[in-house]
Amino acid sequence: MDYDALFRQHLNQLQDEGNYRVFAELERERGSFPRARRHSDGTVSDVTVWCSNDYLGMGQHPNVVAAMHEAVDRCGVGAGGTRNISGTNHDHVLLEAELADLHQKEAALLFTSGYVSNWASLGTLGAKLDGCVILSDALNHASMIEGIRHSRAEKRIWKHNDPEDLDRKLSQIDPDRPKVVAFESVYSMDGDIAPIEEICDVADAHGAMTYLDEVHAVGLYGPRGGGVAEERGLMDRVTLIEGTLGKAFGVVGGYITGSAPLIDFIRSFASGFIFTTALPPAVAAAARASISHLKTSQIERMRQRRNVEKLRARLDAIGIPHLPNPSHIVPVMVKDPVKCKMISDILLNDFGIYVQPINYPTVPKGTERLRFTPSPVHTDEDLDRLMAALTSLWSQCALARAVA
Repeated sequence: MDYDALFRQHLNQLQDEGNYRVFAELERERGSFPRARRHSDGTVSDVTVWCSNDYLGMGQHPNVVAAMHEAVDRCGVGAGGTRNISGTNHDHVLLEAELADLHQKEAALLFTSGYVSNWASLGTLGAKLDGCVILSDALNHASMIEGIRHSRAEKRIWKHNDPEDLDRKLSQIDPDRPKVVAFESVYSMDGDIAPIEEICDVADAHGAMTYLDEVHAVGLYGPRGGGVAEERGLMDRVTLIEGTLGKAFGVVGGYITGSAPLIDFIRSFASGFIFTTALPPAVAAAARASISHLKTSQIERMRQRRNVEKLRARLDAIGIPHLPNPSHIVPVMVKDPVKCKMISDILLNDFGIYVQPINYPTVPKGTERLRFTPSPVHTDEDLDRLMAALTSLWSQCALARAVA
């Protein structure tokens, strides 16, 4: 059997549908974000990045860079093993204490990515709590879905951001069974925000745990960057808060926070934690420096919000449709996979503007989009160039304009 032919068949179908992913090869420039160098076919060109998850530019912050350099000089580059076998470094312990403090929880636990922290934690809760039912928001991230699937626990899906439907689903479950309500604060594709208080009210009424993914909110919301739950004064209402170090904090890794018994339970039973090499100490040191800075500095958050407001206003002025939402994520709606990729390619190749097309299966077919994430360091000149390019391309591709 020609397996490569089978692989090519599936890849060709992806390309025909406009859903084949092409990676832009970038070289980030320290001190110049959102500038980057793009490598393509042996040539190098300058681009401006408009879709980075380094939401606040903390990946280049002098304090963060210095902390990583210091830790490399002090410890070397690797952790040396799993957390259980020689891999727990002092920097990991300090970072976990920093994270527990950020979310006002008793304890925290580090993972190698936000994907792994969701997969391992939900997988462990569902598998180890006898008779557990996990109630998952309909638009939860793939990492949460995979964790729930891996757990083999009973799963019930409730309508997106709908506490009334959650209440109906919980009412159908034996009150004596363990229950976990899993949801996100900021949903990364539409940029909408969950009604956390109402969800907690429903969960509490039915004796359910709450599991909140704050990966697109930590660093960005709340007076100390603790996320939407902090901003709304609800951190104490949430059983487990999960987050990432790879977005607003600008480094890499994932984590969970909660009560000491809960965190020790995940630490002791989660295979995704037990059997993987620990994060390098230098990464932990850099993440701790970033979190510490954002606990007191408001400058980055304020500048980012101003740039989000500017982008939305400029898009409205030229009739480019974008989803309204209360978050920092600006989805520009193309609603055609081929045109979405074509616009992205032209922006990159002809204008030096990089924004990744978001197509199926990340979003449903017919909702294809360009996902913009303005940073604190995008300039008015960057915005002018972007608007000129989008105005030209929207006409060139015969796409509908938004009605004022």
